[in-house]
Amino acid sequence: MLKVIIADDEDKICQLIFKLIDWDSLDMKVEAIAHNGIDALELAKLNNPDIIITDIRMPGYDGLDFISRTREINPDIQFVIISGYQQFEYAHKAIKYGVIDYLLKPIKKNELLATLTKIKNQYLERVDLLTKEEQSELSIRNNIYKLRTGLFNSVLFNNRTKNITIDFINSNYGYRFKEGLFQIIIVKLDGVGRSYSTTITFLEEKLLKIIHNNLKEYCYDMENYFENNIIYCFMNYNFDNKKNIRHQCKRLMDELLLQREIFENLEVTIGLGTVETEIPMIGNSYKAAVWAYQQRLVLGTNKIIEGKIITSNNFVDSDLFHDFNKDMKAALERLDKESVTSAIHYIREGLRNRPETSGHELLQMTKEICNLFLFTMRYNKFPVDGGDNFLENFSMNANDIGSAYKLYQYLTDVIVNSMDKIIEDKRQSDTRPIRDAKQFIQTNYTRQITLDEVSGKVGFNATYFSSLFKKETGYTFLEYLSEVRINKAKELLKDTNYSVMAICEHVGYSDIKHFTKTFVKHTNLKPNEYRKLYS
Repeated sequence: MLKVIIADDEDKICQLIFKLIDWDSLDMKVEAIAHNGIDALELAKLNNPDIIITDIRMPGYDGLDFISRTREINPDIQFVIISGYQQFEYAHKAIKYGVIDYLLKPIKKNELLATLTKIKNQYLERVDLLTKEEQSELSIRNNIYKLRTGLFNSVLFNNRTKNITIDFINSNYGYRFKEGLFQIIIVKLDGVGRSYSTTITFLEEKLLKIIHNNLKEYCYDMENYFENNIIYCFMNYNFDNKKNIRHQCKRLMDELLLQREIFENLEVTIGLGTVETEIPMIGNSYKAAVWAYQQRLVLGTNKIIEGKIITSNNFVDSDLFHDFNKDMKAALERLDKESVTSAIHYIREGLRNRPETSGHELLQMTKEICNLFLFTMRYNKFPVDGGDNFLENFSMNANDIGSAYKLYQYLTDVIVNSMDKIIEDKRQSDTRPIRDAKQFIQTNYTRQITLDEVSGKVGFNATYFSSLFKKETGYTFLEYLSEVRINKAKELLKDTNYSVMAICEHVGYSDIKHFTKTFVKHTNLKPNEYRKLYS
C-alpha cells in the first residue's frame, strides 16, 4: 500500500483532497495531513511516504524548500503540487525539481485521480509488481499508441488522404472510426522554447490530458499527437455532437489559458480545421487547421481561429513583391546591412497594410526572403555560416513566433548577423595578403627586397598590390620597409654595442649616408645622438 501525505496551509483544501479520492481502491493510505512546511517535513521523516501532495506555498518551509529537503530524505518520493494563480515562479521551479504533476485550484477529482493512478502504475512498474496481465496490457497500450499516432506521419502530414477509407484506417492504425464527421484541430504553443527539457515534456503531457478530458466523450474516436510545440487532434464524431465539440473547444481554450499561470510566457492558439463528412477530405481539414493557427500572426494568439482553404495567392505577382525582390537582391550583393533592414521593413509594412494578407503569407514570405538571401550569397560566393541548415534552423524557430512584428525582427536579426560574419570573413580574406606581405617584410628586411618580389609572394601584380597596401596600412611599400628597418635599428642602438656601420648593414642598408638620412627623418636624431640619449 502506497503511503500519502497531504500538505496545505488551508485545512479545507486538505480535507477536500482527502474526501475526493477512494484511497483504498488505489491501494493508497493517507498517513498524515500537515498545514505548514516544518510539520510536513517532520511527518515525511516519520512516515517515509511514497507520495506527497503539497501546496506550492506554505508557512515555515515553502513548497520548493519542502520538496528540496524531503528529496534529501528520500529521492524516490513522488510530488504532486497544488498551485493557485500568480505563482508562476514557484510552480515553474517545482517542475524542474521533477514533480510528477501540478494541479491548479480548485482541485478537480478527475485530474487528481488520473495523476494518482499514473503514480501507482509507475510505482508498480518500477518495483516489478505488475502482474503478467498488467504488463501485457501496458505493452499493448504503448504499441497501440505508436500504431495510432503513425497515422499522422504516414497519411496526414504527407497528404496521402485522397483514397483512404474508414475501414483502411481502422484496420491499419487501430482506430474505431464510424460514418459521421471528421475534423482536425491544432493547438499551437508559443513562448515555451524548443528544447525537449523536463518542462516541455511536462507541458506536453499536461495539455494532452486536458484535450482528452474535454473532447474524448463527444467523439466516436480521437487521437492526439505532439510534435514541435504543436498538438494535432484527429476527431470523428456524429452529427449531433457538432455543436458540443464547438462548445468544448471554447472550454478547452479556457483550460489551456489557465496553464499560463504556471508557464508565464505560454501563448496558445487553437486552429479549427473544416468539418468534413468524408474521410478522404480530412486533408482539407488539416490544411485549414494549419492555415488557422498561422493566422495568429494577423489576429494574435490566445484565440480560437476558424480555418479555411485558400486556393490562390497572387502576392508574388504584385508590384510590392517585385520592388522588394529587386531592392533586397541589390542590397545583399553590396553587403549593405542598412538597406537590407530597410527592405525587410518595407515588405513587412506592405504586407501588414494589405487587407487580404494571411498569417500563412507572412510566414512564407520570411522563408522566401531566407531563400533569396542564401541564393544571393552563394551566387556571389559568400559563405553562409551553417549554410546547409540555415533555412531549416530559421524555419524551426520562426514557426514558434506568434507575432508578425517579432517574426520579422527575428528574420532581420538572423540575416544581419549572418552578414556581419560574411563581412568580417571577407575583410579577413581581403587583408590576408597584406598581413602576409608585412610578415615577409619583417622577416626579410635585412636584405634587399623589392616591391615586385613582395607582391609576387602574395599573388598580386605590383601596381594593384601597391595600391592595396597603401589602403590597408596607410604606408607605401617603401615607407613600411623603412619603418621596420629603422625600428630595428633603434633597438640595436639601445641594446647593443654594435657600430653604426654594422647596424646599418644589419638592417638592410648598404649606404651609411642613406641610412643616416632615413634615421634622422624618422627620429629627428642622428644614430649616435639616439644612442647617447636612450642607451
